[in-house]
Amino acid sequence: MKNRVRFAAIIVAVTLVQSTASAASNTIYNFLRNDVSSRAAALAGSFVSITDDPNILFYNPAGLSTLQSPMGSIGFFKHLLDINSGYISYSQPYENLGFFGLGLLYTNYGSFDEIDELGNINGTFGAGDFALTLGYANQVEENLHLGVNIKYIFSSIASYKSSGLAADVGFLYTMPDSRVTVGASIRNLGAQLSSYIDTKENLPLDVVIGGSIVPKGLPLLLNVNFHKLNEDVKEFGDRFRAFSVGGEFTLSTVLQLRVGYNNEQRRELKIGTTAGLAGFTGGLGLTVGEYKVDYALSSLGKIGELHRISIGTSF
Repeated sequence: MKNRVRFAAIIVAVTLVQSTASAASNTIYNFLRNDVSSRAAALAGSFVSITDDPNILFYNPAGLSTLQSPMGSIGFFKHLLDINSGYISYSQPYENLGFFGLGLLYTNYGSFDEIDELGNINGTFGAGDFALTLGYANQVEENLHLGVNIKYIFSSIASYKSSGLAADVGFLYTMPDSRVTVGASIRNLGAQLSSYIDTKENLPLDVVIGGSIVPKGLPLLLNVNFHKLNEDVKEFGDRFRAFSVGGEFTLSTVLQLRVGYNNEQRRELKIGTTAGLAGFTGGLGLTVGEYKVDYALSSLGKIGELHRISIGTSF
């Protein structure tokens, strides 16, 4: 059984690397690096300074206190092979207390054959992850928002299970008399409560800083984020290679066009001398009455494409 589980772990690890294009070999729960909502994915993950969106819970909890009303969202993520993911989120303000959010992420990796050391197939087993997040945010002074998440993480491969506890902290600041918002967050600060076997691993800690601007006279929201600022690099300039940019064009009161670029993903997915369209993203947002429907397409170059769809509403 040990060999079968080890074989399964290798398969799942390879899948996670493909999913994030950057998952470090010494971290666990790398599904937490995946973009969550379709809007965020279409903007290539440049989301840390977004306002009035319930899914900011997964990127920067401070943004919860910019919500104009109670809001909820649900989404589905079709990955490569038979891997599927999804989420649900809900956030609302409480008078004199602040803003609270609740989110659930899950990933199902499908079925695997149990193969022993002789190559015999002895049935199948599954693997999956989920994380439950509770967030809180408040406006501590004019234009400044602070927030924190607590999340419980659970993962399983065959009969082996692991759990962890983590926190996210963040701030969001809207510059007075300007169209600029800046944000920063520290995500997945925590540790495993229990490991698969004996060795405990690090969580995918990520320090992100970014900003958003609405250029004067243009129906455009432009975002830029720098990710993984906490990770070791050989040279100072390398620290800023993990960046993403995204633009959201408001074409009408009901339609938005989104494009994005993830520099790290493009570098990691380069095969030989070409990367194709790896790292580029796009999507649409459609408002239908009280509902917002979002779609995103993310290119992995020659490996394939990822598709996401989300639906959100205000209450």
